Amino acid sequence: MSEAALTPTGDLHFSVNGESRSAAAGTTVAALLREMGIDPARVAIERNQEVIPRRTWTETRIEGGDCLEIVAFIGGGSGGDSANTRPAERADDDPLVIAGRSFHSRLLVGTGKYPTIEVGREAIRRSGADIVTVALRRVDLTPGKPNVLDTIDRARHTILPNTAGCYTVEDALRTCRLARELGMSEMVKLEVIGDPQTLFPDGEATLQAATILVKEGFIVLPYCMDDPILARKLEDVGCAAVMPLAAPIGSGLGIRNPYNIRIILERAKVPVIVDAGVGTASDAAVAMELGCHGVLMNTAIAEARNPLLMAEAMRDGVIAGRKAFRAGRIPRKLYANASSPLAGLIE
Repeated sequence: MSEAALTPTGDLHFSVNGESRSAAAGTTVAALLREMGIDPARVAIERNQEVIPRRTWTETRIEGGDCLEIVAFIGGGSGGDSANTRPAERADDDPLVIAGRSFHSRLLVGTGKYPTIEVGREAIRRSGADIVTVALRRVDLTPGKPNVLDTIDRARHTILPNTAGCYTVEDALRTCRLARELGMSEMVKLEVIGDPQTLFPDGEATLQAATILVKEGFIVLPYCMDDPILARKLEDVGCAAVMPLAAPIGSGLGIRNPYNIRIILERAKVPVIVDAGVGTASDAAVAMELGCHGVLMNTAIAEARNPLLMAEAMRDGVIAGRKAFRAGRIPRKLYANASSPLAGLIE
């Protein structure tokens, strides 16, 4: 330990979430959380970019010069605990199945951008979604700040941790490992962003991160471009689903390339869930009519003029689109085809 790691009184000098802090020598991680008024059940901790296992917090002592990161979930658009999923025998006759787990709803929703926690909670309820995404960020060190988990009924919803905002393989891996430490199970939504303006994903980095996470036992749902070749590669390394974008995140443009989505659907042996770019209920219905297994959205609901009404519309759009796909649409024809029989006309 260097002298710079000690205060003039002999206390330890370290940082928490980028802020300088000091504590008495011998302070444990658990003691630090108590001193800061942070609920240990809602956070995960990393020291010098290595996760500190929760079970060791009462014995792990902080060292001078440590860089601690204390993180929790925030609202994010993009697994849950298996105890929170609906068992197959209780689902309807057309469940969404991901890695052997059945879900009643094919609509997945995010938790970010809502004007208030109360609006977010009610919108999620009205959407009927079973899977709700959350992002991982540094804890606000001001005690008493609300947590996004307050918007989610843990007995009803499966929480899907999301690596939103990660631009490198390393950051995505750290985020997933911290999510696991926070008590989530292994299902994660993987995002590795390649461009800050378009927020398009970095396909190469996503594939690399997915390969590592699958080997570590995670159930990986990767956000990717609408690229059939990349989708196949992600499936080949063991991803439990693929999540091609409809359009850039938050754009509301709807599906811009239905032909690529159709190719992905024809070849995939895992669920295909459209992620990003949906703007309204008809966009969700189109995705489902193509044969997609689900749709994930956040901005389209949260930033609507009436988020609660839009949550209901998206719920109904997904249901209608899936029913239309299962029913089988009529072929498109250039000319009219009379719906009434011509035989027996009065002449």
